[in-house]
Amino acid sequence: MRKIKTSHLYLTMFMFSFGTGHLANVMASDYDLDSKNNALIASKAKKKLTGHIDQEEMAADDLMLQGKYSEATNVYKNVVAKHKDSQTAAVGLGMSYAKQFKLDAAEAEFNKILAKYPNNPQAHAGKAMVLFNRLQSSSTTVIKNRDSMLSQAESECKLALQGDPGMPEAHYYLGMIYKDEGKYADSINEFNDAIKNDPRYSEAYSGRGLAQLKMNDVTSAMESFKKACDINSGNSTGHYGLGECYLRQGQLDQALKELNTSLYQNRNSAPVHLAMGQVYNAQGNNVAAIKEFQEAIRIKPENPGAYVGIAKIREDRGDLELSIAELRSGLELMPNNTELRLKVGEESLKAGKLDDAIKEFENVLSNNPQDATAAQGLTRAYYLKANREASGAFFASNEFEQAQTLIDKAVGMNPNNMELRLAQAKMRALSGAKVDLNNLPKPTNDGERIAYAEACLANNNFSEANSEMNTAINNAKTANDTFAIADLALMIKDLPAAKQAYQKGATYPDAAARANRGLDAVAKATDVARQDLTLASDLANKRQYASAIDKYNSAIYNNPLNPDSRYGLAMVLEKDTPHTSAKYREACVQLRAYLSLTPNLPAKEVEKINRKIENLEEKAYKLELKEKKARGIN
Repeated sequence: MRKIKTSHLYLTMFMFSFGTGHLANVMASDYDLDSKNNALIASKAKKKLTGHIDQEEMAADDLMLQGKYSEATNVYKNVVAKHKDSQTAAVGLGMSYAKQFKLDAAEAEFNKILAKYPNNPQAHAGKAMVLFNRLQSSSTTVIKNRDSMLSQAESECKLALQGDPGMPEAHYYLGMIYKDEGKYADSINEFNDAIKNDPRYSEAYSGRGLAQLKMNDVTSAMESFKKACDINSGNSTGHYGLGECYLRQGQLDQALKELNTSLYQNRNSAPVHLAMGQVYNAQGNNVAAIKEFQEAIRIKPENPGAYVGIAKIREDRGDLELSIAELRSGLELMPNNTELRLKVGEESLKAGKLDDAIKEFENVLSNNPQDATAAQGLTRAYYLKANREASGAFFASNEFEQAQTLIDKAVGMNPNNMELRLAQAKMRALSGAKVDLNNLPKPTNDGERIAYAEACLANNNFSEANSEMNTAINNAKTANDTFAIADLALMIKDLPAAKQAYQKGATYPDAAARANRGLDAVAKATDVARQDLTLASDLANKRQYASAIDKYNSAIYNNPLNPDSRYGLAMVLEKDTPHTSAKYREACVQLRAYLSLTPNLPAKEVEKINRKIENLEEKAYKLELKEKKARGIN
């Protein structure tokens, strides 16, 4: 076999992976030539190697540089036919197939090489490339086998690096694989190794930027993307990354400028269309936003962010059913996608579909026990269910016990997570256990304050809940942050906090319509609760206690901070027959909630209600003994 310089062995790899731009970068680095003139660079580089390379093979390389991949394939075939031991020509043939996205043919060529030369690093890198590019397919078979294919591609990259530890492309693809696997720190290390071996490697900088974005390091990501574009202004990923960075910083005009540049260079980029949709949405141009989200889905159907983007617009318009339907269409392709399931859970909560929400949050926690967002969602659903159910019987059900087990497991795996511990405290309070929130650390950020407020609500500590929500609302600095708190408060039916947040949101520019929709929802929930309370009182006066209990619970569900609903429910539970220990204990819970909601009651009235609670607890205890005896329990 001919001995050929390493720089030429990489030649066809460069042409397939990154087009002429990266070839120019590498050759300019090696030979100090003008990186803008790719053909001249290739020509001069090859003159260095004259006598070592078949002239036809050089012609094939030139065709690759010109983008004439089909013609290059024919020439490479001739070279391989004449020089059966030419590994570089065989690799070039595989790359020419791959450039035409004839991935099966490309893989077949790389397999032929490896059958004769098992340690050929370029062939291993080529196989990794083919496997990685297969993942661009929307085939359900590919989607189902994604993890396995990533693992295979990772193995091929490592084999390539065993043969040539300094191969930039192998480090680059390993970095991309690690990024897709969620191993962002490892990914950045691989991109750094690629850059170390080739400081002019534009794509390695943009790849590093993508991983840094995944770690929310926007500052470092922007530096990486700028470097990528400085080296190669035609790097569409670099411009996309800059657009994403500007979007996250709220610089929407700059974001659109970079994204349009990227889109000009690569029309069929789903991430670019997704980001443009997010920019238009942030600007309030929902028609353009939906168009971009739909285009992202057309290009790459398994694109969760696009479904979430459309669903959010539907939600903001008040179309919760359409929003959930959009998300479920995404779940048909990606049934295990956490982002979509969490969003379906949240939308189901807002729509009052509590059992659906519980199912979604439990699904996420089963697959990812440390997901604090799912834990909070699950406890919110049970808090609302506790306020809506006619009795607390479901707290003794297998369903509730399973939810408690999931939350306890989450806390056990991450005991220092404040939001998980607050979710656990909330579940225990809902089950009737005494919970002392003073044993938990005080909140240190607004996310924890809101979680703490929810735990206080579940524990009937309404005053402290109001204080924490008030602090979080006052701390909100942007319209988006303010409306996020308002929407959450409305979801958990903390209507005073929701009203306060929506009113603050109305003070931001161009936010009046958004605020008015929220305030209308608050007014509607308040009015529905008032009507339910009036009807419940009428039914109670007519001694139709079972129906009255249903309406009191409906009133509490829509406005849990109305003390009259709590007191009325307690009185009816005491009177309803047959008398049970569960009804008496539930009456005690409602009377304690009433006292917490009316801190300015006269002392005599407070004393009277406390005596009533003691009397009901004694009745509940005696009935409980009888109930156990009737069931044969000692």
